[in-house]
Amino acid sequence: MEKVSEKVRQIIQPGEHSYVFSKYLEPIAHVKPGEVVEIYTKDAFENRITSEKDLPSQILGDYLNPQTGPIYIDGAEPGDTLVVHIIDIEPDRDWAVSVMKESFGGLTSTDLTPMLQDPLPEKVWIYKIEDGMVRCNDQLNFPLRPFLGTIGTAPEVEALSALTPFNHGGNMDVPDTKPGNKVYLPVRTEGAFFFTGDAHAGQGDGELCGVALEISARVRLKFELIKNKEIKWPRIESDSEYMVVGSARPMEDAARIAYSELIKWMEEMGWDKFEAYQALTQIGKLHVGNMVDTYYSLVAKIDKKYTKLD
Repeated sequence: MEKVSEKVRQIIQPGEHSYVFSKYLEPIAHVKPGEVVEIYTKDAFENRITSEKDLPSQILGDYLNPQTGPIYIDGAEPGDTLVVHIIDIEPDRDWAVSVMKESFGGLTSTDLTPMLQDPLPEKVWIYKIEDGMVRCNDQLNFPLRPFLGTIGTAPEVEALSALTPFNHGGNMDVPDTKPGNKVYLPVRTEGAFFFTGDAHAGQGDGELCGVALEISARVRLKFELIKNKEIKWPRIESDSEYMVVGSARPMEDAARIAYSELIKWMEEMGWDKFEAYQALTQIGKLHVGNMVDTYYSLVAKIDKKYTKLD
């Protein structure tokens, strides 16, 4: 994990959080490239569900995934790339929550995939966070693996829901947006207008029931700008892998976006397009971030050791 000795500036949302990614909102802060900031985020339910008796239909309003932002990145212009160094994600409380919500999830009918069977019953699970574990009971007992469910910049024209992942980033729900990794995001408006939220204490591939281990968190980030470097879709870099996230429906289109954009990244490294296609055919990796949101998110990956050219 990246070590940081710089002075850290705290950013807390004044007033209401945003439920859209939009350039039409007033920035809550201006941040210079290279500046380290600590951002407070609420959980996906705006911290409203606190016990197993708090059923979502009785507690929640019409919106989910409150975002902290927008944060204006000084010097960011359309056509640049914003690089977000995820330094640390620390739970802001000692518990996480997950729920089974009516008409939401990967194995039930939803608003976008309607069917005639009755909704699944609502249920709430509260997990205790301690000693590097997230524990509800003897069966539901998992390692703490924090990451950012939503991270993105403002689209060029439209405002997009905080539930939606797309080419701006957004609600991708990919566990690769974790401490130690860098997230590359397109800049499509002056200042980039960066948002983040929906921190998770962990999640399996697909976010199957639609709700991960939801937490409020303090997120430590550092921003970098790559000037005049345009990317179409979010990229992620770890110590060992290059990754691209594609978000679409049907799921196979998300896979095609992720793999084709990874090929473009390899071309920037000096690869021939069809050699890269062949390499990913033989050694590429693909996993599902979410299979429950307005668009599905898939991550295409390649180990860095295979991208080195003689």
